[in-house]
Amino acid sequence: MPCHRCGARQTDPVRGASPWRRGVRAGEQVLVCSDCQRGRDWTADLAHCAACGSPRLVRALGSTQCKDCGAQDSVTAEAPAAPEQATESRSGVTTLSEDVHAALERHFGQRTD
Repeated sequence: MPCHRCGARQTDPVRGASPWRRGVRAGEQVLVCSDCQRGRDWTADLAHCAACGSPRLVRALGSTQCKDCGAQDSVTAEAPAAPEQATESRSGVTTLSEDVHAALERHFGQRTD
């Protein structure tokens, strides 16, 4: 599953805790890479627990659970995403070649065309 903000794909994990974080957005579980967690409030566009306000939500088998207080299916709506954060292609789904192209641009800082 790619990062919901930048589209970066998760690589094989190294030993220890993963730097990627889970969240819920539009009723679906999403991942946020460590790069997108820097700089600003990366949880602003994620759903939060209605009971405790935590953004640490997970989705499993059609239900949402708060990892902080344990509340089930108690979610407040997330704020709408800014247009410049969209990472989806015209069809609504990025292809692997588009993801690779974007990753190369991020890594090398240049166009790969």
